[in-house]
Amino acid sequence: MMIILVIMIEGQGMDGTSRESGHLTGILCGMGAGALWGLVFLAPALVRDFRPLDLAIGRYLAYGLMSGLLIAPRWRSLVAQMRSGAWWALGWLALAGNLFYYVLLATAVQMGGIAMTSLVIGFLPVAVTIIGSRERGAVSLRRLAPSLLLCGAGALCIGWQAIAVPGTASLGPRIIGFLCAVGALISWSAFAVGNSRWLGRLGGISAQDWNLAIGLMTGAQAFLLLPVALAMGIGHHDAAAWTKFLSVSLAVALFASIVGNMLWNRMSRLLPLTMVGQMILFETGFALIYGFLWEQRLPTLLESAAFALVVASVISCIAVHRRPATDVTATI
Repeated sequence: MMIILVIMIEGQGMDGTSRESGHLTGILCGMGAGALWGLVFLAPALVRDFRPLDLAIGRYLAYGLMSGLLIAPRWRSLVAQMRSGAWWALGWLALAGNLFYYVLLATAVQMGGIAMTSLVIGFLPVAVTIIGSRERGAVSLRRLAPSLLLCGAGALCIGWQAIAVPGTASLGPRIIGFLCAVGALISWSAFAVGNSRWLGRLGGISAQDWNLAIGLMTGAQAFLLLPVALAMGIGHHDAAAWTKFLSVSLAVALFASIVGNMLWNRMSRLLPLTMVGQMILFETGFALIYGFLWEQRLPTLLESAAFALVVASVISCIAVHRRPATDVTATI
């Protein structure tokens, strides 16, 4: 998918302007973030014996510790550049985009499967694009309609797959998994919009420093949840299980939270909000690939249709943003 999109983007002919160069760099950063974020869908399947809350605390404690080590040399400079309200923003962004989101996502994966969860999350571009279309100078909803319809059709395919098509799990857990995936979608939609807007306001803070600041806040929140997890019991796990759990937590924290978030924040500063939402579909694509490899199976007809539709949605959105408008189109 990455290769096809790069060829299409380059094949349209870059004119050398900084805007188009920035768009290409942003799209490549979005691809990289998606490839790394797709790994988070595997984590709940790799350590299925642990609860979603355990997975979230393990991942984000590691993320917070790594962020603290990396930001320490620049901490005073970062604090000096923080605007009024930025600390509150860090708090709710950390909760919506990390802890709350990942508990819901891990629950959805364990109860509904990787494919269903990743494709429900793939519906995020609709919400973000609709919100982004209201901003000044944004591409109108009328021009974005084909991309939104394609994405919506993909979401309908996977919703039908999750609820109506028989699977290995019973209907009750699959419905709960589907609802958790929808909750994760809403939570991350709020994060994607809020994070993009705060990155625009805090021009003096680098994308990576903002990511590390969110990491510190998330780590603090995870630490506060640790007594709750201990009170609920840690279960009976042997040394091998704990070693695997710690390894998965560290790997996801490093590759998805540190490197993946850095690429996403860089992309958020290079692309308009109407394109930012579309870039999450790279995560959907890679999560599907990883999931099918893990489950050692081929996609079903509905999963294949959903995948094709969301890829077509990204291509359509990119094409709309590259097509110059001859006049100002009123938003719907």
